[in-house]
Amino acid sequence: MKNTVALTLTLIFTAGLFSTTADAAGDPEAGAKIFPRLCGGCHQVGESARPGFGPQLNGIMGRKAGTSANYVYSDAMKNSGVTWDRDTLTAYLKDPKGVVPGTRMIFWGLSDEEKLDNLLAYLQSFAQ
Repeated sequence: MKNTVALTLTLIFTAGLFSTTADAAGDPEAGAKIFPRLCGGCHQVGESARPGFGPQLNGIMGRKAGTSANYVYSDAMKNSGVTWDRDTLTAYLKDPKGVVPGTRMIFWGLSDEEKLDNLLAYLQSFAQ
């Protein structure tokens, strides 16, 4: 009986850990619904993505800030020393001017962790 209880508790705990990990990765389909509303006015992704008011975001993960071709970045962005990954993008999307003071990006910030995870999962699906 004790073994059954211990096994059950272990399975519940392990399932909780895995579900947290899965949630942290985000849902790219949900991110696809968020992107047009929050980002699509300035940025594009996908095969035919081009820079507009903001740079195209294909292959953003692992890219050094201020280096996407065919876009004129602010000096602040070019000299920020930031390389985009989940952590830096999360921080930037929460507070762009706090991460890159002097950035020209006009965005009030996004604090909803689930939306951030979903948006980043969507962006990760557009590797170069």
